[in-house]
Amino acid sequence: MKKVIFSLLLLLSVTAVFAQKKNVSKARNLALMETPDFKGAREAILPALEEPTTSGDPRTWHVAGLIGYKENESYFKDLALGKQVDFVKKGEAVMESLNYFLKAYELDQNQINKKGKKIKPKYESDIKAKIKEYFEEKHNLFYYAATLYDEKKDYKGAMKAFETYLEIPNLPFMKDVVKIDSTYIQVKYFNALAARNAEMWDKAIRIHEDIKNEGYETGNVYKMLYEEYVQIKDTANFLRTLDEGFNKMPEDPWFIQNLINYYLTNNLIEESKVYIDKAIQVSPKEAVYYYIKAKIYETEKNYVDARKYYDKTLELDPKYADAYAGIGVLVIEEGQKILDDAAYKSDREFNLAKNKANEVFKSAIDYFKKAAEINPDEQIYKRNLRMLYYRLGMSKELEAIEKELGY
Repeated sequence: MKKVIFSLLLLLSVTAVFAQKKNVSKARNLALMETPDFKGAREAILPALEEPTTSGDPRTWHVAGLIGYKENESYFKDLALGKQVDFVKKGEAVMESLNYFLKAYELDQNQINKKGKKIKPKYESDIKAKIKEYFEEKHNLFYYAATLYDEKKDYKGAMKAFETYLEIPNLPFMKDVVKIDSTYIQVKYFNALAARNAEMWDKAIRIHEDIKNEGYETGNVYKMLYEEYVQIKDTANFLRTLDEGFNKMPEDPWFIQNLINYYLTNNLIEESKVYIDKAIQVSPKEAVYYYIKAKIYETEKNYVDARKYYDKTLELDPKYADAYAGIGVLVIEEGQKILDDAAYKSDREFNLAKNKANEVFKSAIDYFKKAAEINPDEQIYKRNLRMLYYRLGMSKELEAIEKELGY
């Protein structure tokens, strides 16, 4: 009786294996026929991926990968014909296919015959060629990740696709098959953008630190790296990043402005002076640096030196609107000081001081008018003019500027 049961079990086992091998062949045929049935092919292959005997056969996984490969190929043909293509579904086919090919490759390298000897891999060359294709042709993983990022706002999904692409050259069997070019760094850059949008600040930092010296979008990389360190409240590293960015790109005032803003906000005036002097030494023709130095002196209430550097700014760039406005502010401060000094004097002395101050205030008007002429979209210049017109009782001018301001 036991022999009968054993024979029946053996027969059922052989039958099951045979059935799954037939499913593998069926799946392959459905994927390769002239009008492919990819849904049917997937339904046929799934049981074979789970059955113990066929799941250890590299052919099973190779056919599973072939289904997604051929489906991706059909999408590409539609794309070449100018048809609308769902890049998400196309990309999902690539991702599925790639994972199956990786499993097939692993099994293919470790097949043993009945004599215990290793069998020469059957699918190695084909798998390498197909993975190389996925890596080198942008319409595969790159466009899929870009679609998830731009259209679907699925930043974590985009990161998974980007990282799948980035991992291919690191596969031991692919390192001599594919060549890394500028696209590779570009994908790292977009992967960092996806991490930022997912608010995965530590991940974005790791990527940006990795690519900051690669020469791709260097300015933006440093600026984003600074912002990411700000997000995690890492003051030491955001200052280091600003300092590195300034030394790499002294012609870009963004770095020095943010450094100095930090030092001024924290009342570290001397540190801000050190950096602005370095900036001027490196780029003596950059008007913006003299403007910043003027603002530092203005913060210290050293209006004489502030005026000197505003004038230098305009010497280098006569269209620097903020420098005209800066001088206007200094003139207002001068007039206000005249009034403050006379505050506790006699009425006669105060009125004399008031008349003198008003003459000074009038001289500020031209500076704000010039600034507004250069940059008519900046409302602060017009608001300063409104304040001066009101103070000086210039009703006609006040009415006109309030109309411009929409009051």
